Amino acid sequence: MRKIKIGSVGIGRLGYEHACNIASRIPGAELAALCARKEEKLKRVAEELGVSKTYTDFEKMCKDPELDAICIVSPSALHTKQIAIALEHGKHVFCDKPLGTTVEQCREAEETIKAHPDRIFMLGFMRRYDYSYRKAKEKIERGEIGRVILVRSYTQEPIATIESALEFAPHSGGQFLDMCVHDIDTCRWFIGSEPKNMWGIGGCFEFEQYRQWNDGDNVCCMLQFENETMAFFFAGRAAAHGCNVETEIIGTRGTLRIGSVGTDSLVEVLNQHGVCRECYPDFRSRWHNAYIAEMMEFVSCIRENRQPDVTVFDGTAVTKIAYRCKESFETGRMLPAKG
Repeated sequence: MRKIKIGSVGIGRLGYEHACNIASRIPGAELAALCARKEEKLKRVAEELGVSKTYTDFEKMCKDPELDAICIVSPSALHTKQIAIALEHGKHVFCDKPLGTTVEQCREAEETIKAHPDRIFMLGFMRRYDYSYRKAKEKIERGEIGRVILVRSYTQEPIATIESALEFAPHSGGQFLDMCVHDIDTCRWFIGSEPKNMWGIGGCFEFEQYRQWNDGDNVCCMLQFENETMAFFFAGRAAAHGCNVETEIIGTRGTLRIGSVGTDSLVEVLNQHGVCRECYPDFRSRWHNAYIAEMMEFVSCIRENRQPDVTVFDGTAVTKIAYRCKESFETGRMLPAKG
């Protein structure tokens, strides 16, 4: 069976992760081309992964007739434009979150994708493909915990990676869009409803630089959904111990808890400091298997000519919610979800 040939744009932390996975871990896929602005790094990564075709011009890569699909892991502000270019050149598209950095961009992406119904489009909400999150979703759908009352979600990034976070911050759209989109999407996915009211708060507890972007290094939000279910999510940039993600779903007949699992090792360290377990050093380590699973689903969708469960409309919905959370944070007021 012929392999699906994929061209990938972006070789930052996550771009490199996806490129490595496509190159060696996705059955039926081939990393056939790479695109990035920094030529020296592009050449180095291409040589490492055995990729012969490299581009610094995204549209030129999309014009390559040998490519079947494009993986977009570029800066967020470029996503919707690059989605349009790739689809117009007949490529299937996988795009990392967020869909766009404004709601208007997301609406444009919706129209573009509607105009190409024969192409597969998938958005990278990888938590939906994490084994633990999928198991929790199955249990909710089977009614094992009754009606969902509250979803609580924590996402903490390690302070050790703050330099790259600060570099990306000016064009990230802010913490609610950059970090919280996964928490927001998870809440919508588990609850099966849309937010009604929200109250976002936070501040700059460690890195004052975020104030210049009307942002915080640690933020949170409480939401009430249309079906009365409650949710709370927290996102932080200054975790001393590493990458920490926790989610809890409280129902009328039980509770599901997806705790911080440290690493894939059960090793405990016993020394003069006591007993401890190592933590994931960054988000790539925590979600490594989920990134592989979502890309496998993308390739399967292309082969089977079916659309994935994650749609462009999920991207728009999450972006709208994220910006409403940001507005609540900036004004200090509880707001209705529909402004």
